[in-house]
Amino acid sequence: MLTRKQLELLELIDTCMKRDGVPPSFDEMKDALNLRSKSGIHRLITALEERGFIRRLAHRARAIEVIRMPDKAVGHDTTGSRSAPRVIEGGRAATATAAPRVQALELPVMGRIAAGTPIEAISEVSHMVAVPGSMLSGQGQHYALEVRGDSMIDAGINDGDIVVIREQTTADNGDIVVALVDGQEATLKRFRRMRGMIALEAANPAYETRILRDDQVQVQGRLVGLIRSY
Repeated sequence: MLTRKQLELLELIDTCMKRDGVPPSFDEMKDALNLRSKSGIHRLITALEERGFIRRLAHRARAIEVIRMPDKAVGHDTTGSRSAPRVIEGGRAATATAAPRVQALELPVMGRIAAGTPIEAISEVSHMVAVPGSMLSGQGQHYALEVRGDSMIDAGINDGDIVVIREQTTADNGDIVVALVDGQEATLKRFRRMRGMIALEAANPAYETRILRDDQVQVQGRLVGLIRSY
């Protein structure tokens, strides 16, 4: 079963191959599917390849071959819902549909958090998401945020992921936190204290560590889990 975005991309590639003899470029795919970054296209192509709908040919530019199209008799997901999410907890990943039945709780998704250039502080609930109760260990309230940007990719946090945050105002060195900077911008970064200052470290060498005064940074929560959909 394909998600709507996967199906849209497959149909776009098939149409361009029949019309032009070559698949669309990644930029053309991104624009056609109204995605913000090419990383989303990479994930969709990987998913289509894993499911046996396309094949990427090595050592050739823009070399994608459509192997088959979905069987309409079997059906595919055109409702916009995503395929089964993978819940990543404590460094382990398990497909939700294959996992033992566990208690699920709904958390508010408080908009988007920047894993890249900081965005405005988050204050409104956009929707709800179900998470395993085992992820919500410890005291305190929890909420979820949708990640935007790629500054934490080396920590396994990708653009479009949902991060589960436990509300707290303190953090230990090495914690990944939601930090409010100057009371205006929220960002997801690794927290460290350095010589009386606070460092907000990215997990991507393309981004510089931000060194700020203690009074410029307010910790609003710590990362306790992550949910990824394909």
